[in-house]
Amino acid sequence: MPDMLELIKLAAIGAVNASKPVSLVFGEVTGVSPLKISVEQRLVLNEEQLVLTSNVRDYELDMTVSHFTGESDSHRHTYEGRKKFLVHNGLVVGDSVIMLQMQGGQNFVVLDKVVNI
Repeated sequence: MPDMLELIKLAAIGAVNASKPVSLVFGEVTGVSPLKISVEQRLVLNEEQLVLTSNVRDYELDMTVSHFTGESDSHRHTYEGRKKFLVHNGLVVGDSVIMLQMQGGQNFVVLDKVVNI
């Protein structure tokens, strides 16, 4: 049975951990359909536990463009106006990610991909 000092230490650690709104964790994408992210090879997160930012998913972006196509035998076209572009940021198996673990530890916000230099 733990002594009184150990019980006090455990209670203090629990109180400190409970007061942290978020913590930073790293993971690796192990599946994409459905999405699965492994954290330290001991915890596998599924889609229901994950919130994705636009940094880690494909999305459409509206842009205004104004330029000409390349010239070919004195033939060129203007290319202008508001256009939709697809940004390919989606996660793939093997991607390393940085996440915020929300208080309670059940939900995670996937912030971005981690690139080693």
